Amino acid sequence: MLLTRLVLAARNARQWLLAQIAFLPLQVLKLLPADAALNFADRFARFVGPKTSRHKLMSTNLRNAFPNKSEPELLDIAMESWGGMGRMAAEYVFLDKLFDFDPEQGKPGRVEVSGIPLFVELRDNPRPFIVFTAHSGNFEMLPVAGAAFGLDVTVLFRPPNNPYIAQKVFEFRRARMGNLVPSHAGSSFTLARQLERGKAVGVLVDQKFNKGLSTSFFGQDVKTNPLVAKLVRQFDCDVYPARCIRLPGNRYRLELEPAIEVPRRADGGVDVQGMAQLLNNTVERWVREYPGQWLWYHDRWNIKRQLKD
Repeated sequence: MLLTRLVLAARNARQWLLAQIAFLPLQVLKLLPADAALNFADRFARFVGPKTSRHKLMSTNLRNAFPNKSEPELLDIAMESWGGMGRMAAEYVFLDKLFDFDPEQGKPGRVEVSGIPLFVELRDNPRPFIVFTAHSGNFEMLPVAGAAFGLDVTVLFRPPNNPYIAQKVFEFRRARMGNLVPSHAGSSFTLARQLERGKAVGVLVDQKFNKGLSTSFFGQDVKTNPLVAKLVRQFDCDVYPARCIRLPGNRYRLELEPAIEVPRRADGGVDVQGMAQLLNNTVERWVREYPGQWLWYHDRWNIKRQLKD
């Protein structure tokens, strides 16, 4: 027992130290003006990213997804993706300053919103619905926009593995994004209860998922989480795609698209397999339009193990 406690204490101490090391650069960024911090984080990530082991995975993902692009083109996409990761970290620090959209004013500032009538209609006619997005642009701004419009959306998110970082991220998100549900074994029941109460839920649909429906993404086999499809089958609710696009000059456009047409079987029931594929097709459309704004270092196709062999 003593040995076990010592091992756990050492592990906790290591995780605490790693968390402090991770927070230190963010504290330094706070000393800079927002634009300077975003630009610095972009340059720093472009310098460091290619030197990490994840760059090989990123390059392989890009080569598989865009076989017709040249190596310089793929490198440009990879560098933009690394820069986006750096920006994401800095945007956490300055999110309160960056998100300047006011639904009452409607004037575009640093953040502009496309689909305002949809936001207003969902607010004024409350009903259960699902909104989905992907790891593209600053996707964290989408629930902030929903909260700004007065929408009651419960967001499913995957916390970092480090508990100290996870707690800090959770506190940051909860203060700005409303209801949050950490991704775990029982999270699907929590989302189902929200829909049953007539509320809305938000889900990222492009995460790696080892067990799921066999689908394709960029022409390659991939497993897709059936959660959204099953919730639609159970509650027959509308499903809205939403995304964030980074614009030049440290600006952003948030887009809420019209509800998708849910695939149906011959008997009228929801086609769960077809629904999962439709989500992938939507994300692929977004990524093809702005390939450098997606996080290509994710092991979406589960090939990291192959690269080690």
